[in-house]
Amino acid sequence: MTEAPIDPADTGDDDADRKVVEQEQAEIREFIKGLSADDIKSGNWFTKLSAHALNSYTNKVDWQYFQERYAGVPADAIVDQRIKMAARYAALEGGLSAGAYTAAVAATIGSLGGASPATVPAAVATLMVDVAFVTRLQLRLAYDIAVLYRVPLDLSDPDDMWKLIRVAFTIKSGEVVRGGVVKAVPAMVRPVIKRFYSKAVLTAAKGLPFVGKFLLQRNVIKIGIPVVGVPLAVVLNRYTTLLAGRHAQAVFRNEARVIELAENLSKQSQHPALMLWVAWLVIRADHKISDDETLLMRHLVRQVREQHQVVDEQLAHLVDIDSAEVWLRIDAEPGDLSDILDMADKVATVDGAASAREKAVISELGDRCRHRV
Repeated sequence: MTEAPIDPADTGDDDADRKVVEQEQAEIREFIKGLSADDIKSGNWFTKLSAHALNSYTNKVDWQYFQERYAGVPADAIVDQRIKMAARYAALEGGLSAGAYTAAVAATIGSLGGASPATVPAAVATLMVDVAFVTRLQLRLAYDIAVLYRVPLDLSDPDDMWKLIRVAFTIKSGEVVRGGVVKAVPAMVRPVIKRFYSKAVLTAAKGLPFVGKFLLQRNVIKIGIPVVGVPLAVVLNRYTTLLAGRHAQAVFRNEARVIELAENLSKQSQHPALMLWVAWLVIRADHKISDDETLLMRHLVRQVREQHQVVDEQLAHLVDIDSAEVWLRIDAEPGDLSDILDMADKVATVDGAASAREKAVISELGDRCRHRV
């Protein structure tokens, strides 16, 4: 399979785009030929596709790879261009596949059995080329977006791999539909898109075959249903890829924002060890921890370790943080603590407006810091 990402063409040449899509389709078709009916029915096709789609790809495609091709261009601009082109390729592929669909495909999937590739019906193979093409496209698109925003992903780590899968296929809890991004879709298509995402929930099962079954079942609805004369495969491929790309952009851009904040706070801090204690006190002020707060604390600790060579084992083993202990640390620290106060404000708003309890902690912190001046 192709190891380089699909690069948007400056010319927007329809024939060139179609040629790229047909080449990708041919490669996917060869991959599908190696699958058995049991691979498809069990969802194991996704395990095999993931290996093909990412293993060598991730070794070649890194931040430097994109810098060489888009030198000086901000990440947001590159991401936007890549999302639009991926959606275009997905639509073109859907159009090429749609003509081969029949109403019998959905019924055929349910009767799959056996272990020989020869037992895979042609109609199902057609569906699988379509599903695998868009799956690989969206998986690589999400990975590209993470790379462009310089969000570290170690795909040999099961947690990072699962994170990429959730983001790529918007299967955490249907965020795309509930988050308002679907407004970008024409009104006549929204009911179909909502139906496509209506069961977009994967909770306990993280196995790749489970994801494969999920993706196949979700894509079956595109078979044989026209939308104002346009094959549904074209519509769904285009807009699900567009929405998946926008979702990946929102997730990874936000993570990049938090990582950047952690880097800046650590770089600017004159009291790195104290900063960690105060940051944790602010985060725990309202007795709950948001995802952004967890992410910020994790990267703050890493940045302080790397930039200041500070590792605080006492904080790492802490269960309940006592504000009195933090105030003692404040009182014992010499010099101006304005950097600590500024940091606390930024930590409190990393996940939105500061809560009443966070404001109360910051107010007392301000009193103590100003009292020293």
